[in-house]
Formats: sequence, structure tokens, C-alpha cells
Amino acid sequence: MSWVLNANPVELSDDYYCATRDVFQARIDNMIKDVIAKGKVSEGNAYMAGAIAGEIGNNSFDHNIGNWPDVTGIFFGYDLSVGITIVLADRGRGVMETLKTVRPEIASEQEALKVAFFEKITGRAPEMRGNGLKFVRESVKFGKNHLTFISGDAKAELNDDFKIEAVKEKIKGCFAVIKI
Repeated sequence: MSWVLNANPVELSDDYYCATRDVFQARIDNMIKDVIAKGKVSEGNAYMAGAIAGEIGNNSFDHNIGNWPDVTGIFFGYDLSVGITIVLADRGRGVMETLKTVRPEIASEQEALKVAFFEKITGRAPEMRGNGLKFVRESVKFGKNHLTFISGDAKAELNDDFKIEAVKEKIKGCFAVIKI
């Protein structure tokens, strides 16, 4: 998490840094194969973990094209010691700044997260998109999994319920932890 908290980012190991979408997708594919090979969760849950992580990570690339404030790309790591724990982070614009391009009246990071997870909206208008984080929310709930998602000074906790609260330390971009 220090990568998104510090004004000057620490250098990431190539094992965790995905500078481009194709590198990220290859690592998602390898994670799914690794999870299936180790039998940590069902094959269906392995693919669902890949789909959830893929949606969040792809959003980092999609919504920051040409607008990365400093470091392009994302952090992607996972642990299989208990089920699957996936960590994603980017140093992008964040949810609020992205959504304000189409909804300038959004007044807080907390409101931006609620809009992002519940409304069909995209910061890439006029493209007809905006279902990704709704898919993530429903998939987490349906699978009885857990997602912590932080952007700016707001944190969403998703499982059977959906809760948004303020955090003390504002992060740069987005930070997500998925537990399957």
C-alpha cells in the first residue's frame, strides 16, 4: 500500500509491476492456472477471481490513458496461503477525478465510490460502458467473497453488505484487496 500512499513511489519488483495491459492480462491468466493447479478453490472460483481482478485492473488502464499523473501501470500480486488474496493498486487519477469528467457535481470520494459501484456510468463518455464495478459488486456478493476498495480518502467494503467510510490517509489512485 505504500506505493499509493507516498508522494514519491517506491520502485516495484518486476514480479508485481504491470506497466501495460498485456503484461497484466498474462499475469491474470497465470494466476488462474496457478490457483487451479494448487486446488486452493474451485475452478469456477479461480475464473471468477480472475474476472473480478481483471475488471479492476483493466479500469486502471482504461481510465488513465494519457492521464497518468506519474507512474503508469499497476501493482498486481496474489497469495494462495488461504483461498486467494489478490492486491491491485494504481497511481492514477482515482474514481472521483475520473467520474467528475461526466458528473462534475460529485462532491466527495465517498459519493464517487457509491456512484461507481451502483450506477451505470463511465468516465469514458460518450462510450457506452459503465457496468464493470457493478459486475464486481454483484460477483463479490454472489460468491460470498470480500473486496476492500480505496480511492482517495474513501473506502468501500463489499461482501454480503456494502459499506463506505472515510479513511485517514488519502491514497493516490486506487487500491483493492480481493479475498476469495
